[in-house]
Amino acid sequence: MPYVHFIDRPTFRNPWAEFERIRKGLDELSRSYFEKGEGQSRANVYPALNIYEEADRLVITAEMPWVKAADLDLSVEGDTLTIQGKRDQRQNESGVSYHRREIESGSFSRAIALPIKVDPEHVSARLANGILTITLMKAAAVAPRQIHVTTE
Repeated sequence: MPYVHFIDRPTFRNPWAEFERIRKGLDELSRSYFEKGEGQSRANVYPALNIYEEADRLVITAEMPWVKAADLDLSVEGDTLTIQGKRDQRQNESGVSYHRREIESGSFSRAIALPIKVDPEHVSARLANGILTITLMKAAAVAPRQIHVTTE
């Protein structure tokens, strides 16, 4: 008569144990981040942006509340546009108690891979009402050309 050995069975492995381990690791990471004082000046204040293409240009608009034009640095290198800047904290905030604070202050840097080739000599930028509009003209090789068909 065969005997069934219950001891030889593999031990039960909790499928949620790995998730709990990851959660604890993330908690520890965030706790150590704020204990070092780095949470006060985070460098992740990325502006939200839209990119759209017109017939002869690429237009990028970015939300930049409380950013001054003098605090912005824009550059185009190859097929990458870099937006760097600084958003200052509002000066008249003494005695304010926030219920929600989603607009961060501090330095930011964002590199954007451009979807088309642009002419780096023909780039313009305008900051108005907290919206930065960057206009990049398409490179001559990319711009559409009208081809006329002739008859004999």
